[in-house]
Amino acid sequence: MHMNNEEAYLSRKRIVLVDDEPGLLRMLETILTQAGFQNVLAFGGPREVLAYCEGERGQAEPAHLFVLDVMMPGMDGFALLSNLRQIGCYAKTPAMFLTAKDEPNDRLSGLGLGADDYIPKPFLPQELILRIKAVLRRCYADENPMLVLAACRVDLSNAEVLRDDGTTAMLTAKEHEILSVLARNAGRIVTIDAICDACWGTAFGYENSLMAHIRRLREKIESDPSAPVALVTVKGLGYKLIEGGSS
Repeated sequence: MHMNNEEAYLSRKRIVLVDDEPGLLRMLETILTQAGFQNVLAFGGPREVLAYCEGERGQAEPAHLFVLDVMMPGMDGFALLSNLRQIGCYAKTPAMFLTAKDEPNDRLSGLGLGADDYIPKPFLPQELILRIKAVLRRCYADENPMLVLAACRVDLSNAEVLRDDGTTAMLTAKEHEILSVLARNAGRIVTIDAICDACWGTAFGYENSLMAHIRRLREKIESDPSAPVALVTVKGLGYKLIEGGSS
C-alpha cells in the first residue's frame, strides 16, 4: 500500500478501540489494520481501557485517538470519555463515538463531551476509515513527529528515542507529554508552571514530579544526563529544549 509522508505518519498513530461486542471489535480491528493503521489496540470494556490508560505509574504508551462504543454495560461510552478526560495526558486526546444510537440528543451529548465525531451503526468500512483519517489529520498533521537532538532522534509518533549509539528507549505517556510540550516551544523557555498546567491540569503540587520526569527524560535523550545540552534548565524559570544540541 503506497502512502505519502503524511499518511505514513498518521498510520502510526495509536488508535484505541472499545466495544463490548467481541465480533464487532475484531471486525473494527481488521478494518483498521487492513487500511494500513499499524498501531491499533482493542479493549472489550471501559474498565480494561481505563486500566491501560492510567497505567502502572504512567507506563502506558500514549493513545492518539479513542473510538468508543456508547452502549456498554456498567459504564456507557459517554461516562467512559468523561473518565478518560480526568487522566491528565488524555484531557484533549481526540475521540469518536461509534454506536447504534442515532438520536439527536445522543449526538449532542457526545459532541458536548468534546468528541470529534459520532458515527451511527451500521456503517460502511470506508466511511469509518475516511472519518478516522479526517480526525487524525485535523489533530496531528501539523506536528513534526521527529525531533533531532544532540545525542538522539525522538520519534514522537511512536514515543521512541533513537540514540546515536544505536540503542533505543521508549517514552512513558507522561514523558511523551512533557517532551511534546517542550518540542512545541523548542528554543524557548517553558516555565515550570506552564508545563505542570499542560500535563497535569494544574500549576500547583507537581513540581517534584516534573523534576523526576525531567531526570528520567535526560537519561533517555542525553549522552551525559548530568550535563544536558538538549533539555536544559533555565534557573528560576523552567526548561528549554534545544534542537540539534546547540544553544
